[in-house]
Amino acid sequence: MPDHPKPSARARELVAGAYDIHIHVAPDVMRRRIDDLTLAARFADVGLAGYVLKSHYVPTAERAAVVRAAVPGFGAVGAITLNAAVGGMNPVAVEIAARGGAQVVWLPTVDSANQRACTAADPEGATPPMWARLQDELRAAGMAADPVEVVAPGGGVLDRTRQVLRLIAAHDLTLATGHLGADEIDAVVAAAVEEGVRRIVVTHPEFTSQRVAVERQRALAAKGALLERCFTTPHSGKVSWQTWLEHIAAAGPEHSVLSSDLGQPFNPPVEDGLALLADRLTAEGFTDKDVRTMAVENSRWLAGAR
Repeated sequence: MPDHPKPSARARELVAGAYDIHIHVAPDVMRRRIDDLTLAARFADVGLAGYVLKSHYVPTAERAAVVRAAVPGFGAVGAITLNAAVGGMNPVAVEIAARGGAQVVWLPTVDSANQRACTAADPEGATPPMWARLQDELRAAGMAADPVEVVAPGGGVLDRTRQVLRLIAAHDLTLATGHLGADEIDAVVAAAVEEGVRRIVVTHPEFTSQRVAVERQRALAAKGALLERCFTTPHSGKVSWQTWLEHIAAAGPEHSVLSSDLGQPFNPPVEDGLALLADRLTAEGFTDKDVRTMAVENSRWLAGAR
């Protein structure tokens, strides 16, 4: 594995008690840098309180329960992502995941209509996501599912989307917008607020298939949504660090939440992601309070830890 920068001791202190709300680790259908049990011990060693296990393909609540049993006191959080592998916008899957202890519901990512239709090319030199190859393999084998629709052609959310939102509200789960497009995100967040969803996060708004403009980010924040600032998006060259930092400043740190989106074999250790962001942010003039708000307070809210 390549050499990676190491976070400072000060950065470790700033993110102590945080949850990383977006990680991709083994067991998974793709090769990962580390497994969830080993990572839990590493997180605890560096003062991190927990993580949210994300898979594009399978629910993770049962895995999270095993981690919590094996590492007492550690906050492993389960989730579900509403891609084709779980039936898309499937209320039954959401209900079962909730009953199994899941906290986070991602709307479609790799199977979203927006991601399928997205023509935004990664900038030159950007590292492609690992799931892109798997999606290509499924397509080549004749197993490409239809795109998972969330919003109707006229712009309103579909009835089944509202049903999912009502379940999220009823169980006080966290809604993450996945790889929806900016217009879809607007519609879904408005509907989620109407249905009583309390915890909402706009998934990596700087990612190539999102590219949510700052004005829209501010409007979404005004509705109560948090904006997820993933380490991998600028680290992998999908957006410049400068743009990433400018968006946080423009929308306000109080409306942002830090996550790593790490776990890929070629990227830094997952347990370093939040602290590396803390070093970057403080070097650019963000205060310790800003970092604590984004890394700790807001992540714990979305993870259901407060």
